[in-house]
Amino acid sequence: MENNFRISEDEIIEERKKYEESYKALQHSKARHRTKNVIIAILLATTIFGAYQYNTAMRLRQQLNNAYNKAFYELVDYIKNVEVMLMKARMTSSPELTAATLSDVWRESFCAASNLGQLPISVGVLSNTEKFLTQVADLSKSMVKQTTNGNTIDDEQMKTLAELHSFSVNLEKGLLEMQQDLSNGNLKWENVASEEQKEMKEISEDMPQTFGSINDQFEEMPTLIYDGPYSEHMQNRKALGLTGKKMTENQAIEKLNKFMGDGKVRNVAKLADNNNGIIDTYNFRVELADKEKDSVAEADVSVVGGHVVWYLYNREVGDKTIDINKAMELGAKFLKERNYPNMKQSYYMQNDGIATINYAYTENGITYYPDLIKVKVALDNGEIVGFEANGYLMNHTQRNFGTPKLTEAQAREKVVRGENIKSSGLAVIPTNYGTEILCYEFTGKVEDKDFLVYINANTGAEEEVLIIINSEEGILTM
Repeated sequence: MENNFRISEDEIIEERKKYEESYKALQHSKARHRTKNVIIAILLATTIFGAYQYNTAMRLRQQLNNAYNKAFYELVDYIKNVEVMLMKARMTSSPELTAATLSDVWRESFCAASNLGQLPISVGVLSNTEKFLTQVADLSKSMVKQTTNGNTIDDEQMKTLAELHSFSVNLEKGLLEMQQDLSNGNLKWENVASEEQKEMKEISEDMPQTFGSINDQFEEMPTLIYDGPYSEHMQNRKALGLTGKKMTENQAIEKLNKFMGDGKVRNVAKLADNNNGIIDTYNFRVELADKEKDSVAEADVSVVGGHVVWYLYNREVGDKTIDINKAMELGAKFLKERNYPNMKQSYYMQNDGIATINYAYTENGITYYPDLIKVKVALDNGEIVGFEANGYLMNHTQRNFGTPKLTEAQAREKVVRGENIKSSGLAVIPTNYGTEILCYEFTGKVEDKDFLVYINANTGAEEEVLIIINSEEGILTM
């Protein structure tokens, strides 16, 4: 009986093998299921993340569209106001109401230009439209100043306002058409953002109006000349003091050597050609003679006439041995020797042992502040280490302001505040708009502050007030 229940060793081994194989199969199955679960989890997470990203992108796109819509609808409202206010300005008679109306034109045009800049449109498509809005705002601001000074709008200016009003009507009409396309879905901002000017014109057959076609309407806009930074005369400024013929590189080097003085230059090498459209220059590296090897200066010389526009020699400055009065004498002598006569020192600044002195051109008792030259004088030995004549070269020309309509005494009566008022004589001051005004210059004091006031020599208008800042570093105006 015992032999019937005995299990052989081989059977045990066989059973163990079957168990191990079953265990391995079970583990493998579990591993497959784990991998499958991980893959499913990853796919699920990817799907959720993708959906989140899509929803986020759609939400951001909607936010952008909302922002663009807001800017566009506000733009339309501003243009409507500009059109109405320009018409009203043509109907006003009193300087007070004209000034108030033009102030509205100025504000609304400025806001319209700001909103236009918020739209996703390439610069080329908007150039004329932006120019129109900017110049309308700028011209209105200039006319406000004119009317507040008691001067009425003349016939030529009224004609300009009429032309600008006509352009504003066309602009409003075009934008209203675009607004309709935006409302009915024919115009989408993502399409506008991707279109360049050429492409915008190509699709204009399918759309009643585009920014490109609106922009084209302003190509015939009249030339606007007025006292403003965006006036045509400011966009096309010329250097009035630039005289002479075009210079070759070698001729410019000869001019620079003469400016520096005999024996002052070891070598000159051109670094670049600077063509900025107003004063084109050669840029030179100047090795100075009778100094250490690394004594190098830099200068710009104009292509027309070979005038030194600026010169700068940076070096260590030793202990101060000369005072500011001596430095002013040396600066004036330096200018006179280089054919800049009649230059009067005005304000100066001292930093790191160097005095930077401003010199203005004078003629027949009139100081011409636009014709400014800056000279840097080292206070250790009086050496001229810097020179800048951009103001002089841009503005110096023959003027004829004629005899002032006001006497000095009459202009003095316009200065109603301050004490110890003294006249410094006649002076020509620049505006921010490239024009010049003949004024009487008066100095005075309020409490412990010195000031300058400029009274228009023809109208009596107070054109400018400057505070004189006296400090250890120098005398400046603000």
